[in-house]
Amino acid sequence: MKKQNSGSQYLTDIEIRASAEAELSGHTKKGLFSRLIPFLGPAFIASVAYVDPGNFATNIQSGSQFGYTLLWVIVASNLMAVLIQTLSAKLGIATGMNLAEHCREHFPRKVSYVMWFLMELVAMATDLAEFLGAALGFYLLFGIPLLWGGFLAAIATFLILGLERYGFRPLEAVIAAMVSVIALCYLLQSIIDKPDWGSVAYHSLFPQLRGTESIILAAGILGATVMPHAIFLHSALTQGRIVVKDHKKLKKLFHFEIIDVGIAMSIAGLVNMAILIMAASTFYKEGLTHIASIEEAHVTLQPLLGKAAGWIFAISLLASGLSSSSVGTSAGQVIMQGFLHWHIPIWVRRFVTILPSLLVIAIGLDPTRTLVISQVVLSFGLPFAIIPLVMFTSKKEIMGILVNKKITTIIASCVAFLIVSLNLFLLYQIFLG
Repeated sequence: MKKQNSGSQYLTDIEIRASAEAELSGHTKKGLFSRLIPFLGPAFIASVAYVDPGNFATNIQSGSQFGYTLLWVIVASNLMAVLIQTLSAKLGIATGMNLAEHCREHFPRKVSYVMWFLMELVAMATDLAEFLGAALGFYLLFGIPLLWGGFLAAIATFLILGLERYGFRPLEAVIAAMVSVIALCYLLQSIIDKPDWGSVAYHSLFPQLRGTESIILAAGILGATVMPHAIFLHSALTQGRIVVKDHKKLKKLFHFEIIDVGIAMSIAGLVNMAILIMAASTFYKEGLTHIASIEEAHVTLQPLLGKAAGWIFAISLLASGLSSSSVGTSAGQVIMQGFLHWHIPIWVRRFVTILPSLLVIAIGLDPTRTLVISQVVLSFGLPFAIIPLVMFTSKKEIMGILVNKKITTIIASCVAFLIVSLNLFLLYQIFLG
C-alpha cells in the first residue's frame, strides 16, 4: 500500500477499509447496496478469467455446432467455479496468506520449485491467449493489423496495471467496468439475435448430449472453466484487503465475500451463456455449423444481424482481452512472489510476457488456434492449483474458524476430481484421440 503522498486514492482505500470495519462491527445503518460496496471487487477481478478470449472460441464452436444443447454445461461449470473461487477467497481471508505462499510453506522446497515453474508456464499461456484476444479485438474493431494491435494492447495493459500504485480500488473499478462492458455488449447482442427463450430455459436445466463431438465440447467447456491463475490470484486479492482477527467479524467478512463471488461469477456465467446463445440463434439456426473461429464469427455476424452486431462483438472481445491480460499479469506476479519470495517490477513482467505474443503474431500463426493450444497448457497446471486449495481449506490448523465443513470438502473434492479428469480426457483427445 502506498503512503500518504499517493494522494486521494490512498484515502479512498482507507475509507473503504473504515466502512468495512464499521459494517463488520455493526456500527452502520446504510442501505444494503452501500453496505456491500466495501466488500465488492476481488471476485470481479478473478471472474475476468471466465470471460477471456479462450471462452469466446469454445462457446462459439459449441453454439454453432449444437445449438442450445450444451447450455447446461455452462450452468454446471459456473456452479463449480463459484465453489472453487469461494474457497480461494476464504483461504486468503482466514490465513492472511495466498495459495502460492501456502504451497511454499507446506510442501518440500523441490516440489515448490516445480510447482512455481509449472504455474509460470500456465501464467504465460494465459497471458498469450488474452493478449492475442485484445490484439484481435483491435483488428476486428478498427481494421488495425494484428501486430500493431498487439502494441496497442501492450500500451493499454501497461496503463491499466499502472493503477495499482494508487491502491487496490482503481484497478478493481476499471476491471469491474470492463466486465460490465462485456455484459452490456451481450445483453444487447441477445436483444438483436432474438433467441428462442423457451429452448434456452430448457437446455439450461436439462442435461443432453448429441454424439461424441458434443461430449468433447462439453468436456472442453467444463474442463477449461476453472483457471489455475484465477485460483492463485483470488486468494492474494483477499489476503490483506480487509484484515480482521475477531471470529465473529471473520465469519461476517467471509459471508460478504460469498456475495461478491456470487454476483461476479453469475455475471461471468451469463456472459458465457450469451456467447453460446448468440452462436446458436444465428449460426446454428442458419445451418452454419462450421463456424469455429472468432474471426469467422465476426465476419458472419454482420450479414446476419447487421453492422451493429459485429461492432458489439468486437468491443466485447477487446474489453475481454485487455482486462484479462492485465489480470493475468497480476496473477503471474502473485505466483512468483508466493513461491519464491521474488519481486520484479510489474512492468518488467508485462514486457517479458508480451514478447511471445508479439512473436506469435509476427510469424503469422492463427490466433484462434493459438488460443486453443494455450488452453491445453492450462490443463496441465490445473491439478496443481485445485488439489492444494482443497487440502489447505480442509485443515483446521490452517483455516481456524473458517475451515471447510465436511460436506464442503466432499463436494469440493468431487469437483476437483471431475475437473482434473475432464482435463486429462481433453489432453487424451488432443494427443491420442
